Amino acid sequence: MSKAPPRSSWNVITAATAAAVIGLVALVAVGKATGQVLLIPPLAASAALVYGAPALPLAQPRSVVGGQLLSAVTGFVVLAVAGSSVWSAAVAGGLALGVMMIARTPHSPAAATAVIVAATAPDVLVFLPLLALASVILVAVGVAASRVKAQAAYPAYWW
Repeated sequence: MSKAPPRSSWNVITAATAAAVIGLVALVAVGKATGQVLLIPPLAASAALVYGAPALPLAQPRSVVGGQLLSAVTGFVVLAVAGSSVWSAAVAGGLALGVMMIARTPHSPAAATAVIVAATAPDVLVFLPLLALASVILVAVGVAASRVKAQAAYPAYWW
C-alpha cells in the first residue's frame, strides 16, 4: 500500500489548476503591459505552492514575498562579491536557504531566484520591483481563489 497522501478531490484539483493558470497568465499579462518579464521559473513553483498547498508555511505571503525578495537580494550580494558564474549562482542558492531560515520566510522556489540573479546579473533596480509585484500578484490570486472555492481560507497567516 502506498504511503503517498490521498488524491485531492476533483473540485480542489480543478480550483488549484485554474488558480495557477490565472496567476501565471496574470504575470504574463502584466509583463506584456509593462514591457518587462514577470514570469520566471521560480514563480511557477511559487504558484504551485500557493494554489496547490495553500496551508503550508512555504505558501504563506510572508514566505512567498519575503523569501523571494530576500533570496534575490542574496543573489545580488553574491553577484557583487563574486561576479556572475555558475559557481556564484550555486553559492547564492545555498546562502538564500540560510537567509530565509534566519528570517523565518521559508520558500524553496526562492532559492532558484537567487541562482537566476547570480547567473544572469539582471538590473537590480528593475528586477527587485518586478519580483515584488509578481509575488504580490500570485498571493492576491491565491487570496481571491480561496474566497471562491469552499476550502480553508488562504492565507493561514499574513506575517
